[in-house]
Amino acid sequence: MNAKIKELLKPEILNTISGLELVARVIVEGFMSGSNKSQSVGAGQEFSQYRSYQPGDDLRQLDWKIFAKAERYYIKQADIETNITVKFMLDASHSMSYSEDGISKIQYAKVMTAALAYLARKQSDTIGLYAVNDKDIKVVQPRFEQQQFIRFLNELVQLKGEGTWDYKGVEQLFDHHGKEMIIFITDMYDDAEDLQKFISRLKTPRNEVLVFHLMGHHETEFDFNGSFTFEDLENGTRTKADTITQQKDYSNRVKEWLQVSRGWMLEKQINYSLIYINEPVETTLRNFLTVRKSLIR
Repeated sequence: MNAKIKELLKPEILNTISGLELVARVIVEGFMSGSNKSQSVGAGQEFSQYRSYQPGDDLRQLDWKIFAKAERYYIKQADIETNITVKFMLDASHSMSYSEDGISKIQYAKVMTAALAYLARKQSDTIGLYAVNDKDIKVVQPRFEQQQFIRFLNELVQLKGEGTWDYKGVEQLFDHHGKEMIIFITDMYDDAEDLQKFISRLKTPRNEVLVFHLMGHHETEFDFNGSFTFEDLENGTRTKADTITQQKDYSNRVKEWLQVSRGWMLEKQINYSLIYINEPVETTLRNFLTVRKSLIR
């Protein structure tokens, strides 16, 4: 982990608006300084220019009239419409308080959210925030205003992982307008598959949904040594386990769960990313944004 960022990931810094903004800025500016920030082009409404066809190009963008005249293949390019609404949705249930190596899932989620929102603001996108548990729903309605990012960070700073997951009766979360990207950060722990139903409802033919599934390495591999009593953070249930004899069975069940989770989301055209909170936040975001170059405009 970058020593400067590691130094910033302290509760006394993350729990202040200026501190969280600083962390977000350091992460994003560090990534942007090493990337090629040329304007991206693709299918859009405003014509930009022609260029020669290259293998792998979308054949739907070929201009057949030009081909008829010049007998050469040309792609019709257009400037991409970049302004979109980015809605950040956070699972704020108590299980998100689970921590490994000095950072909890909720803290990791806050840093990821702040950094991606900082990037969206730099690109003049509209941002909004929804944090959900059965006790309360924190909402910062999507707006494009000068003070929006401060409102956004203020809500993030105050956010705590508590209660259980529950979204019932919150129809505003499914109120979609125009071009939207929804980023949902969760550990996918719930009863009765409520989270699966929730995520399924987020996806529409017009929007894009990205799910970041937060887990810890120890949580996934069950690589503790000895007999322990584990407590469910949400309902208080305690379970005794011998990690040595039960490790293989537990690890296999978790891997199967992760594979099933990825599978049904991909079937619904939902982008799924498994994120380990033991990995440096800046590395996680850099890898994600490198793959998703369309987010860097």
